[in-house]
Amino acid sequence: MQPAVAVLRPQTGRPCKKCRVYDKKAGISRPFCRFEPDAVGRGRGRDGMVQIVNVSKTYVSGVRRRRVPALQGLSLAVAPGEVFGFLGPNGAGKSTTIKVLLGLIKPDSGSASIGGLDVARPETRRNIGYLPENPYFYDYLSASELLWFGARTSGLSDSQAQKRIPELLDQVGLTQAAGRPLRTYSKGMVQRAGLAFALVHNPDVVVLDEPMSGLDPLGRKLVVDIILDLKARGKTVFFSSHILSDAERLCDRAGIIVSGKLRCCGSMNELLTDYETLEGLFIAQCELFGSKEST
Repeated sequence: MQPAVAVLRPQTGRPCKKCRVYDKKAGISRPFCRFEPDAVGRGRGRDGMVQIVNVSKTYVSGVRRRRVPALQGLSLAVAPGEVFGFLGPNGAGKSTTIKVLLGLIKPDSGSASIGGLDVARPETRRNIGYLPENPYFYDYLSASELLWFGARTSGLSDSQAQKRIPELLDQVGLTQAAGRPLRTYSKGMVQRAGLAFALVHNPDVVVLDEPMSGLDPLGRKLVVDIILDLKARGKTVFFSSHILSDAERLCDRAGIIVSGKLRCCGSMNELLTDYETLEGLFIAQCELFGSKEST
């Protein structure tokens, strides 16, 4: 399948400045995003390894039961073997989207699937590797014990685990510290142990929530190399990040979510048509659409 592309919304009337277009029928000028995805980019009409269609989620907060919209009609698709960067400011809805994909929370409306299976089905998670932004593990375990636990609960045999665990420890640079309790690890080392834990069962879909968080330059390079290796092996990677330079370098496609809505989606070449850097586009989208309180 061809990758989804960002296209210009058909315009009527004479467009004015600051991303507004004149609507003849309504008789007013209204804001629009020139990179707003078409129906294909929104996840309809194509087969995706990761598929989100018209998902909305609202939280109820406080004693006054104030309704806080987290996602508003979110739709996107990620093709098999694609590295997709899910970008947005704090509170834009990135973590809520990931929780929906993992089946940790249910959307108010819409649907999500991975590998053609609805995310509500438990068997969907057998083929997903997930690294949360702030992983927490039993800190009396060593990295080797953590990975052994993950391998066995994921269905790997003893022989498979014995082969897989040393490979992963070497890949994330924890071979020398493999026998130490996790409580003695730095934040970056725990992050790398969490990444190995997410990959121990060799999943086809890897979901990473801020994988560069807390990492020094060496740790970031290790994560970048791992993502590139996953891409070379045909794995699908869906990750959120605030480090836009890494996203620009790694992603086949990226989407920017602001205030619970996907504002733009496309390949790097498509997104950077009018901007020199991804950071410039990111700031422009945030300034245009604002960042409402979300999760």
